[in-house]
Parts: sequence; structure tokens; C-alpha cells
Amino acid sequence: MPVNVLMPQMGESVAEGTVVRWIKKVGDAVDRDEPLFEISTDKVDAEIPSPAAGTLVEIRVREGETVPVDSVVALIAKAGEAVEAAAPVPEAAPEPAQPDATALAAEPTTGEAEATAEEGRRTRSSPLVRRIAKDHSVDVSKIAGTGIGGRVTKQDILAFIAGRGTPAAVPAPAVAATTAPAARPPAAAPAAPVFAPGERVEVVAMSVMRKKIAERMVASRRTSAHVHSVFEFDYTRVAKVREARKAEFERNGAKLTFMAFIAKAVCEALKAMPVVNASIDGENVVYRKDVNLGIAVALDWGLIVPVVRNADEKNLLGLSRAIADVASRARSKQLKPEEVQGGTFTITNPGVFGTLFGMPIINQPQVAILGVGAIEKRVAVIDDAIAVRQKGYMTLGYDHRLVDGAVADEFMSHVKRAIEHWDPNAV
Repeated sequence: MPVNVLMPQMGESVAEGTVVRWIKKVGDAVDRDEPLFEISTDKVDAEIPSPAAGTLVEIRVREGETVPVDSVVALIAKAGEAVEAAAPVPEAAPEPAQPDATALAAEPTTGEAEATAEEGRRTRSSPLVRRIAKDHSVDVSKIAGTGIGGRVTKQDILAFIAGRGTPAAVPAPAVAATTAPAARPPAAAPAAPVFAPGERVEVVAMSVMRKKIAERMVASRRTSAHVHSVFEFDYTRVAKVREARKAEFERNGAKLTFMAFIAKAVCEALKAMPVVNASIDGENVVYRKDVNLGIAVALDWGLIVPVVRNADEKNLLGLSRAIADVASRARSKQLKPEEVQGGTFTITNPGVFGTLFGMPIINQPQVAILGVGAIEKRVAVIDDAIAVRQKGYMTLGYDHRLVDGAVADEFMSHVKRAIEHWDPNAV
């Protein structure tokens, strides 16, 4: 019998995945654990290995198509195996018809209705969608789903929240004839065209990752009260330590970069200022006991933030190795779902491209993010004398709902002191 290739569940709350690219084609030989296709989910982009060795005889899900986890996406025939005609992909069960107005008189009791509604919401949405709905006080049952069998996808609920669109019509009991008709809302002005007819343009569909980044950035700006503070840092002392110990680290299989020093200083500051390592949950503050450091990695096709867990427990060598490891595996699409979840604070480094400083957007549900600017030699005044120093800017973006300006500046002062007075013997 051919081996079914299933859409994997890449994370506890992930209910569906999108096939981005088929690495193998129908008729290709494939080894067990050899990359077979590439997927994108709410959590991570990854290459999926083949579950068996043999020949890829059928592809059931096209590139760009989103299907629920455990769906059969392809078939692999083992060596010497005769392949029968593939069974058709089962269609999704039709969604129950909506009750009409005459059926309202036979509605179930309040308790039964609530249970039925909850069951319907769970059937038509994933845990992630329900969590977003809860955060924004949205009733999932009022959203028209575009997924299989009317399933409400993440894109559906984010679009609904962004536009506060009109919910699906729900039959209402008849009202007295004397009730005045509700005023119709003014029609929304049509959006201006992006380009004019005949204009020289190339239109390309957004990638799955690009759409997810766009959704998350807009949602973060809508959620957090963003404020930014910019500090200038003198890296001269760190640069000397780095130069002196670079060969030692390379002998131990690690490349000593400025990022390792910054990550170490940030971990110390987060332990001293735990509110910056916290999250907001409704009207509660969740203080994280662990420091799980997100390191933003720029890819040719987007951006991903793998997490270095328990970063505060690592020394300089351990941080160097961990940062290099997650960055390398992010670029080769080898990250596991849990490696992009659970971050408590994020560092992004646009300075590698020459940026002086930026105003980064907070990575939800965190309350702060650090942007690192370019580190370069600059002229400075030291004890009334002109000197050449290694300098650069860092920007802290923080959620003013929880973090006040004085707290943010104190946090940055902790990082600044650690960088500018680095102990040469620290490891």
C-alpha cells in the first residue's frame, strides 16, 4: 500500500498549514527523511521530510493551498510496489443550514444554545482563531469563514477585526410595526486604485510568510501603545575584549560577535527590571520567570524570530553558540515550532545593513523590543580631547500600557553600563 503523506501539526495550537513549495515532483525518487515539501503555518516555515523511501506518485494539495493538519497531501509508493488509482480526496462535510425565522420559536434553552454555539465555534475555527476572538471580544459565529467547510481562518478574523466588518445576518424576531427603520450607515468611500490602467507595473501575490508578517505588525500596532527611546552606546571596551578573545571562541566552535555581548547585557537588565520581561493578559500582568530571548533573523523571503530559551542562564560562549545555531537553522528552514514560540523579549539588528537606528514594532505578546543600530568608528569628545571610539545607537520600543518612560530609560541604562564597563574576564 502507498504511504500517506500528512500535513503535520507544527505546534499545539496549529490547526492548518499552507503548502508553499513542492521540493519533489510526481515520479521523483525520495529517501526517508529527505525534504519533500515546504509548508508555512501560524508558527513557523519548515521543510517537511518524507515519511518513507520510494517514489512520489501523487500530489493532492497544490502549492499555495491551505489544508487542515492530518490531511493527506501526497502518496509515496515503496520500491517495487504497484500503485492503484488514487482514492479521491474526501469533501468536507457541508455546514449545517442556518435556521430561518420560523424556526426561532423552537430554539433550545439558554444553556443548550450556549453549548451548541460553543461547539459550533470550535468546529469552525482553530484554537488560535478562538484566542484572537477572545482578545478582541469577537463572536466567531458571526464571521463568514472562507476555509474548508466554512471554517473561519486566521485571515478571516484579522480582516473582520481590521474593518469591523458587518457580521453575517442573523434572523431576528419580528418587531412591532410602529418601530422606526434603522438608519442605514453611510457607504464607505471606494479605495483609491493602487495603479492606473496602462501603467508599467508587475503584480505579484504576497507569500504566505509576508501576509502573516503584515497581519502581525498591524495587530501589534493596534494592540500596544508604542513608545521608543534611543540611547547612544560606546562599544570601544567591548570591541577590545572581542578582538582579544575572538580566536579563543573560534577554537571552541563559536564566532564572537557584538550580538553576544548585547544579548548578555540585555539578560542582566531583564533580571533587574522584570516588568520589561512581562506580558499583559487582560487586566493582569504576567511576570515571566525565564528569559527567552527572541533574535530576529532577516531572510530573503521575510523575517522570523527564533527563541533562545533560558538565555539568562548562558555565558558569553553559550549565547554565541545558541544565537548562531538558531539563525543558521532559520535560514535553512530547519526550525521546530517550539523554537519560534514563548519568547519574552526580542532583539532585532538592522544595524548589519548600516541602519543608524529604527523604531521596531513589538513582537506580541511581549511588551518591549530592542533595535540595534550600526556599530562604527566615530569622533567623540573624551575628557575634553578628541578621540575615535566605536559607537552605535540602540532603540527600545516598549508598550506604554505597562512600561513607563522612566522604567524604559532605567532598563537601557542597565544595558549601557554593562556594555561600556564590560569585565574583560567575563565569559
